[in-house]
Amino acid sequence: MSTTVREGDAMPRLTNAELERRIAALEAENATLRGRLDPNSTEPLPDLAPAPEPTHKRGWGWTLLAVVLIVIGAILAPVAVVASWAKVQLTDTDAFVATYAPLANDPGVQAYVTDETVKVIQQHVDIPQLTSQVIDGITGLGTGPVATKALDALKAPLAQGIVSLIQTTVGRFVASDAFAQVWQDALRVSHTQLVATMQGNPQAAIAIGKDGSVGIQLGPIIDKVKQRLVDQGITFASRIPTIDKTITVAQNSSIPTIQVFYNLALVAGAWLPWVSIGLLALGVIVARRRALALIGAASALAIAMIVVVSAIAIGQIVFIASASPGLVPAGVATTLYTTVSTAMKDTGVAVLVLAIVVALVGWYSGPFGVPRKLRGFFGSGVTWARESAERHGITTGRVGAWLYAQRVLLRAAVAVIAAAVVLFVRPLTPSLIIWTLVIAAVVIAILELVQRPVITVPENADDDTEVMTVS
Repeated sequence: MSTTVREGDAMPRLTNAELERRIAALEAENATLRGRLDPNSTEPLPDLAPAPEPTHKRGWGWTLLAVVLIVIGAILAPVAVVASWAKVQLTDTDAFVATYAPLANDPGVQAYVTDETVKVIQQHVDIPQLTSQVIDGITGLGTGPVATKALDALKAPLAQGIVSLIQTTVGRFVASDAFAQVWQDALRVSHTQLVATMQGNPQAAIAIGKDGSVGIQLGPIIDKVKQRLVDQGITFASRIPTIDKTITVAQNSSIPTIQVFYNLALVAGAWLPWVSIGLLALGVIVARRRALALIGAASALAIAMIVVVSAIAIGQIVFIASASPGLVPAGVATTLYTTVSTAMKDTGVAVLVLAIVVALVGWYSGPFGVPRKLRGFFGSGVTWARESAERHGITTGRVGAWLYAQRVLLRAAVAVIAAAVVLFVRPLTPSLIIWTLVIAAVVIAILELVQRPVITVPENADDDTEVMTVS
């Protein structure tokens, strides 16, 4: 039988005589114990309980296995990032449109599309010849020598003016909200075209040749410009034929090979991230010293993400050097690469932040000297705050006692919820990770503060001794 006495409850009052008797008994017992510990004392030491048998420790083979699992998981992490990005881009239409729609509003892309469209129109329509035919037809009606000479002199300026008008018309259309909407609608409707592109489908809007050239078709843009010119009264624009023209935006002999790996990454995108996480977690579980293994796994993952972010930065330099200025202007090449790689870079940075956070949490909760002192300092502060509140009549009563009894379960629940947020909420961003950690830490601190430890006092204890254990 035991009596439960909660912190803050009134203890039974003792008389001075009883208190003095108990103090004297304690001092006598302490003197006896000191005498037994005195090396010069001849009094035998009390019998000690036999030391427990040493528990079986895992061999170094488990450490080797943990290292192998963690290394493989860290190596797979960069591939998992690329695979996850590929899966989102090829299966999530909204994400695909959100990624590429802003290209229609980029001034560099607009200028490039405008120049290439005008070049294609000039290649298929001989504007100087059309202008000359029109003026010759007028002079053939009998305009006189002076008028004929004057009209002949206007042929070149008139042709140049028409080219300038086409340039202006194309530029206005490309810079208009109508073009941005057409661009966005086309992206949404033809989302399957990207899949066809990576699979080498010849009907894809974005074509990849056998030599690694990457091109964008201008046919839909030219058709829109042609209709606008006709609406403005420039009737010769109706003679612009239907043009099947693709402008090259990049060329790299390794692109067909990249297609193969891209498709493999797409297939693996659904499960490879989980495989990487599972291997890292399993490496921690089988390790002899799990705290060190957790820190090591998080550090390996952080290094892998640093490699990913660095590779993306290096890839931008290589891409711009290979694509410009012969194929596309440097500004356009930069915009294209940034558009494609931003999602991967953001994911890499977010996982890097997550790895750092996990390493810090593993260090703080591990059996190391400094973390132990920090945890002791935190616990002392919480205890002081709780006792101070109870001295002022503020207590959580039975609710606090229940929270204390369920403290392990509640801490585990907070950890599971925080992990679920990080694993399943997308997009994964550094701010999401940091706020998840902050909120989890605040919840743990509140639970520590409002819980009420219970003190158990045995009823059959000797009057001279009080045994109090915290359950």
